[in-house]
Amino acid sequence: MKNRVILLVEDNSDDVELTKRALKKYRVENELIVARDGVEALDWLLGTGEYEGRDTGTMPAVILLDIRMPRMDGLETLRRIRADKRTKLVPVVMLTSSKEEQD
Repeated sequence: MKNRVILLVEDNSDDVELTKRALKKYRVENELIVARDGVEALDWLLGTGEYEGRDTGTMPAVILLDIRMPRMDGLETLRRIRADKRTKLVPVVMLTSSKEEQD
């Protein structure tokens, strides 16, 4: 069986590279799809925008979701993921390098 993709939603290129290195180090062979903000992530998940026509029957194994991002932050992205019947059961791990206690 083919490994399902991991969707990384992260606007910081350094954090993207760190994630790639960690996955490689631990021999995680799933394809990594990177979205730079919540809007792009939802477009990929729902097959809209630049991802119009993508086979949305295949969902990621997990979404690694940054909290602080431009255009749409991680909390709003998570709300929309959970509100859609196609994506509401996809596992999501929230990440942040923020030092803000509320995050």
